Amino acid sequence: MLENETLLKAERLNRIRKLVERKGRVMVAELSTQLEVSEATIRRDLEELDGQGWIQRTHGGAVRVERVTRESPMLRRTTVQHAEKQRIGQAAAGLVKDGETIFLGSGTTVLEIARHLPMDLNLTVITNSLPVVNELTDRPNVDLIVIGGLLRHSELSMVGHIAEQAIREFRADQAFMGMRAIDARHGFTNDYLPETMTDRAILNIAPRIIVLADHRKFGRVSSVLVGPVTVAHLVITDKATSEEFILELRGLGIEVLQV
Repeated sequence: MLENETLLKAERLNRIRKLVERKGRVMVAELSTQLEVSEATIRRDLEELDGQGWIQRTHGGAVRVERVTRESPMLRRTTVQHAEKQRIGQAAAGLVKDGETIFLGSGTTVLEIARHLPMDLNLTVITNSLPVVNELTDRPNVDLIVIGGLLRHSELSMVGHIAEQAIREFRADQAFMGMRAIDARHGFTNDYLPETMTDRAILNIAPRIIVLADHRKFGRVSSVLVGPVTVAHLVITDKATSEEFILELRGLGIEVLQV
């Protein structure tokens, strides 16, 4: 097939982006015919757009990357996917052993861990989440370490430089975190920079990182990178999460538990 010399690369890439955005999924052969360029050229274009985060490359084509809109405040999310979050939190709580030190991050799903921790466990819990603090305050067998910092009102969590400095002083056996958006290629992402920087600090205080996320968080990309998905040792999610995402994570050596 002859190359269409009149179609500049920038224009071609822009047209491919719009086609993927509109249709959700496109194939190499289809793009080659429509744009009148070789399939080899289309493959290179798709690789470039994938590297820039505009699309996600698949076998034989590409799919749309779901961009994350601003998340509603935590208190409004407590009833969203509540049954799934309860199961995920209960499964995560079952991984906690007596005598451990754990870190519990912010978010509605991680809060379910605190609610499902057995009452007889002796624990040290480090957290930057005010709802977690409120949940565990009346447990005399839990030594509660509360991280200070800048209050993020929508999440009722402490973030920012002061929180990061405090977090770096501690070591935990396991850290449990929620994530805003998860994509095997583009990693864990967030839309709020101060929280992202705090999450990065959390990732460095425990030898075992466990990420909790219901199915809505997968295949999505936000604006700020927290880290590659391989920073997680275990991902706990619900049974509605696509098998495609599960296989991608397991292919990267990440343990996945569906509940």
